[in-house]
Amino acid sequence: DLFVFQNGREFSVQLPGNKKRRPVDVAREFFNRVIFERVDAEKLASGTAEVAAGKIVMATVKGDVHDIGKNIVGVVLRCNSYEVLDLGVMVAADKILDAAIAEGCDLVGLSGLITPSLDEMVHVAKEMQRRGMTQPLLIGGATTSRQHTAVKIAPAYAQPVVHVNDASRAVGVAANLLDATSRAELDTKNRAAQERLRAVYASKQEKPLLALEVARAKRTPIAWRAEDLAQPAFLGRRELKNVPLAELRPYIDWTFFFSAWQLSGKIPRIFEHKLYGAEARKLYDDANRLLDELEKSRALQAHAVYGFWPAASDGDDVVLFEDAAAARELARFPMLRQQRPHDDGAPQRSLADFVAPRESGLRDSLAAFALTAGIGAEELARKAEAANDDYRAILVKAIADRLAEAFAEMLHARVRREWGYGASEQLSNADLVDEKYRGIRPAFGYPACPDHSEKQTLFALLNAPAVGITLTESCAMWPAASVSGLYFAHPQARYFNVGLIGRDQASDYAARKHMPLAAVERWLGPNLAYDPDER
Repeated sequence: DLFVFQNGREFSVQLPGNKKRRPVDVAREFFNRVIFERVDAEKLASGTAEVAAGKIVMATVKGDVHDIGKNIVGVVLRCNSYEVLDLGVMVAADKILDAAIAEGCDLVGLSGLITPSLDEMVHVAKEMQRRGMTQPLLIGGATTSRQHTAVKIAPAYAQPVVHVNDASRAVGVAANLLDATSRAELDTKNRAAQERLRAVYASKQEKPLLALEVARAKRTPIAWRAEDLAQPAFLGRRELKNVPLAELRPYIDWTFFFSAWQLSGKIPRIFEHKLYGAEARKLYDDANRLLDELEKSRALQAHAVYGFWPAASDGDDVVLFEDAAAARELARFPMLRQQRPHDDGAPQRSLADFVAPRESGLRDSLAAFALTAGIGAEELARKAEAANDDYRAILVKAIADRLAEAFAEMLHARVRREWGYGASEQLSNADLVDEKYRGIRPAFGYPACPDHSEKQTLFALLNAPAVGITLTESCAMWPAASVSGLYFAHPQARYFNVGLIGRDQASDYAARKHMPLAAVERWLGPNLAYDPDER
């Protein structure tokens, strides 16, 4: 304890010292901040002053709206005596770094979910280097990885750059980086590990890809038959407004709800886990109480737009037409093709393979959708934050995310029925989770079609803003609890990972999109098997 006297009153202040930070050092920091910075003066007067273990500025980078993981990390850090300056979502690099300097932050933390965020993180790292900053940089988020951090971000900044893959690790990393001795040790080990990852990445780049034309010759072999091409009950778009949450709840996959809180397991086994079974049960019960509340209040709304259109493939493009006569092109989605050869002789797949070629003369169709269960979620979260209830704020967003995914599952079942081939389905929720049905619903930005910018064509086709869904400049959907994509119905349609592509395909893709190659390379950065700067 540190005994403090102010205005004739004595206060006992708890010092969060540990084996790596001596109490005398914490005491010195406390007095320096109170005397010279006037920090916590009001708290000191009330006898509840605390000394922060360190200060970190956190933000979801520009163009990205996802923040559940970031918010959980923030709560964990605050519970461990760290002062957290959370700037929110869609934050520009200058704002993050200006705040880090002005507020005297010890660490900078960046979060992102969509792949364009990866490039924005590189930009932030370069700006930190240009400004001569010394704060360590922490990287986190679903699309981030140790490899991308090592290959793209760390080389841009001379100070420690550490990938933090979960909230439980954040406290240990922060503590080590704020202690001079352990920081040097962590930095040495981290740089060595990143150098190994860069070597592994370089070896992958050296493996030859198939030339684009060779890959196209190995497309998915499909014997096109009219009986395999389902015909939808209607053509065009339809809107679904204010879908009752009670209709979505049976489709919730709780596994991903628990993983958002970094608990692993499925119901009911997760409740029996020795370490966190009780906590999982509490989370589940709290979530369902919140769902009951949201059903009654209707404070959270779910809307969707979807539709069917005549379609055909044109090379590696999927073309949608205005009507069954296929006389007028309505939208065109350029698709990418796998170029890395398969050892087992599997085809080099493209999503265009699963739509009948125009020259086949067969009548095929494609469906598209955009939906949200997040209308009202931000307002609910802000009210909870204003009441200092961070747990409820995060719970609201996590539930909205799960409802959006549940809505996607429910809508896909509806689409399969209206397409005809799913009319006799009798699938349990477990069957739906395991995708024991015909057809796929790939989303732009994911492995089979990794280009987020194609959402712009999709949203124009659907007029998604009419149901309250818009895109950021990086093509993240807003509200964050939203899902969109295409529906493919052919029996042979399956998910796959495009993986790395060569410069020949990037150039061909840019031409098909009528977009400069440099712009395409920015959208497809993680998929490039070459360095765009090395012409």
